[in-house]
Amino acid sequence: MTQKQGLVALVDDDADLLHATTQLLDLAGFTVVALKAAEAALAVVDREFDGVVVSDIRMPGMNGLQLFDRIKTIDPDIPVILVTGHGDVDLAVAALKDGVYDFIPKPYAGDRLVEALRRASEKRRLVVENRRLREAAAQAADGLPLIGEAPAISRLRETLRQIADMDVDVLVEGETGTGKEVVADLLHRWGRRRAKPFVALNCGALPETVIESELFGHEAGAFTGAQRRRIGRIEHSSGGTLFLDEIESMPPALQVKLLRVLETRSLTPLGSNETRRIDLRVVAATKVDLGQSDQRGDFREDLYFRLNVVTLRIPPLRERRGDIPMLFGHFLGKAAERFGRPVARVNAAVSDHLQSHAWPGNVRELAHFADRVALGLGPDDEARAASPRSPEPAAPLPERVGHYEAQLIREALRDHGGDVRGAIDALGVPRKTFYDKLKRYGIAASDFRNGGDP
Repeated sequence: MTQKQGLVALVDDDADLLHATTQLLDLAGFTVVALKAAEAALAVVDREFDGVVVSDIRMPGMNGLQLFDRIKTIDPDIPVILVTGHGDVDLAVAALKDGVYDFIPKPYAGDRLVEALRRASEKRRLVVENRRLREAAAQAADGLPLIGEAPAISRLRETLRQIADMDVDVLVEGETGTGKEVVADLLHRWGRRRAKPFVALNCGALPETVIESELFGHEAGAFTGAQRRRIGRIEHSSGGTLFLDEIESMPPALQVKLLRVLETRSLTPLGSNETRRIDLRVVAATKVDLGQSDQRGDFREDLYFRLNVVTLRIPPLRERRGDIPMLFGHFLGKAAERFGRPVARVNAAVSDHLQSHAWPGNVRELAHFADRVALGLGPDDEARAASPRSPEPAAPLPERVGHYEAQLIREALRDHGGDVRGAIDALGVPRKTFYDKLKRYGIAASDFRNGGDP
C-alpha cells in the first residue's frame, strides 16, 4: 500500500494534463484536489491549508504568478511549485527569488515533480506542526490546564497529541472536576478541526423535551412554538468537534437517534424529510464506567461500543497527589492576577488542607480553593486570619510551592518508613523526578527509616 504523502492543490486549465498528473500523484500517495482555474484554488487554500500548490503559469484569467501573489497574502509559508513552458523560464526564476518554492519546466519527468512535492510537503508539515505547538502552548495556560508530572497525565497528553488529527470518536472517562472538557477542548485545538466550531452540550442539564431539538435542530412548525428553523448542535459542529458531557444522562430515545447519526454521519432535523450529511467528530464524556453493566444503567450497549473507538481515562486528583503543589501554585497565581491582589501566603492551615483533603471535586475543587485562598478565605479561621493581614513579608510563589512540595515528599517518606518505592507510588511521580526533587530540597530518604522523623 502506498504511503500517504500529503495534500496537493493541482491547478491547470489543460483537462488532459490535469487528469494525467492527478493520476500520477495519486499513485505516488498524494491526496490531490484537481482545479481547472486559479480562481478555484483560492476557494481551497487558506491559512489552515496543510498542503502544497502546483500551478501552471499560462492560464486564462488569473495566471500562475498572480495566484502565487495571492497565496503569499494568505500565508507566505504555503509552498507553491510553478510548472512552466520554455518561454516562461525567466519569469519562473524571478518568481523563485520572490519566494516560489520550485519551478519545473515542461516537459518534465513524473519523478521530478513527485520528489519536489515530497520535499515541499515535509516543509509545510513542519510549519503547520510548529504553529500548532505554539498555539497549544499558549492555549494550555487558559482555563483548567492539563498539567502535571504524574505518569498517567504524561501518557494522556501524549495520547491526545497522537489522536488529535484522527477522525475518530473518543470517550472520556473521569470523575466530576477532573477536566473532561479540558481534554475534549485540547483534542479540538491540537487537531486540524480547530478552525471550526467546538460545540459543547451537557446531556444532563437539559430536559428531555428540549434536548432533541438542541441536538438535531428543527424546521419551522415542527412542533408548537417552533416559529423559526433552528440548526441543531450536531449540524453546527460539522467540520469541528461535538462534545457531549454526561452522555450517560442522555434519554434512551435520543440514544437511538444519536447511534444512527454516528453510523451514517447524517441527520434529519425535526419536521424535515431532508437527510443532511455532516462531517462529525464526537467526544463524549462520562463520570461512570459505561463498560460495566451495573454502572451503565439504561445506556445502550451498542451506543457505548460505537463511541468506544478510543477511551481516555482521566485519573482523579487523589491518584496524583504529587501534582497538587504544581496545580495549586498555578491556580493561586492565576487567581491573584484575576483579583488584582498579591499572591497569598500559604500558611500551615492551607498546607495541611492541601495534604489531608480527599479532593472529591478534583481539579475544579482545587482551583476554587485557590480562589478562596487568594481572597483570604482559607479552610478555617486560622487561614482567614493569617492570609492577607499577615505582617510577615510574602515569599515568592515558587519558593512557597517548593516548600509545600518538600513537605509532601517528607510526609510520603515518613508514611512509608523511608521506602523510596512506596513514596514514589504514593506521590505518583516518575522515579527520576522524585530523586531530582530529593536533591533539590536536600532530603535524605535514609533519615526516615526506622521510624525517623526529621
